[in-house]
Amino acid sequence: MLRPITETFAASAFPDLLVGIEGPDDAAVYRLTDEIAIVQTVDFFPPVVDDPRQFGGIAAANAMSDVYAMGGEVLLALNIAAFPEDLDPAVIARVFHGGAEKVAEAGGVIAGGHTLYDAEPKYGLAVTGVVHPDRVIAKAGARAGDALVLTKPLGTGIVLTAARDGRDPAGHAAAAVVSMLALNRHASHLARDAGAHAMTDVTGFGLLGHADEVAARSDVRIVIDAARVPALPGALAYAALGIVTGGAARNRDGLADRVRLPAGLDAAVAHLLFDPQTSGGLLVALAPPAARAMVRRLHDDGLPGAVVGRVEAGAGVVVE
Repeated sequence: MLRPITETFAASAFPDLLVGIEGPDDAAVYRLTDEIAIVQTVDFFPPVVDDPRQFGGIAAANAMSDVYAMGGEVLLALNIAAFPEDLDPAVIARVFHGGAEKVAEAGGVIAGGHTLYDAEPKYGLAVTGVVHPDRVIAKAGARAGDALVLTKPLGTGIVLTAARDGRDPAGHAAAAVVSMLALNRHASHLARDAGAHAMTDVTGFGLLGHADEVAARSDVRIVIDAARVPALPGALAYAALGIVTGGAARNRDGLADRVRLPAGLDAAVAHLLFDPQTSGGLLVALAPPAARAMVRRLHDDGLPGAVVGRVEAGAGVVVE
């Protein structure tokens, strides 16, 4: 019988592995010295937009976000890519260029990578960052009494689905692209400076799925105030028209035992809360005064952000 991986790599046998598979988080963290730990993550996916350069930038921003969610800084990245054998090399070059621009914006460097042939294009990064071992911001630190800050509006899945289906006459996808291309670096700095207790980025499991991860890892209840959750332009309108994502339905099914929705919650709002995000924002748990100050700083710097809920004693996620 094969031993479970968690037994093979038990944390007790690897004391310098500060975050690993026994406590899944946004990235692995390994202590090198008393002052330096490396943050390691990998992420890649098929195109979410038609423009190759934008796709490369979005995929890179999404991959690096896991480092920022741990409170770290990006050092270097390796390209991970798959392309059809007959794809125009100029298109491939634009994907790589978009990714490289984002890594440079993050202060990092592309140091290599690996590419193979596949019928469906895919691109992303393996990212290495650094963080002080005592300043890792994991999912497990949320405390009862904390406020919750969300640093980007929701709705990328809904809006991109509308655009893909030719049902985005107002061109709301442009705002979604701007949001997805935005790095979470500055928001991570502000969260770190504000004394964040826990942090994660909101991606494929949607706001409620990632809130549930924080709740489970921190042994608390997360309460989301639906009325305060910001949405991308067009997202709620398209959801009300029935433009939905399969990922949101899977998220809702998978969270049925841990997420409680209020009676009468608008169906479009519910879909927004479960909507899978690409390169979404950070969800940060911190003391209420610090949360309000962080949101003010985000707004002063021209960035979105809102207090969207609180942390209580208990378990699971409650929407009110």
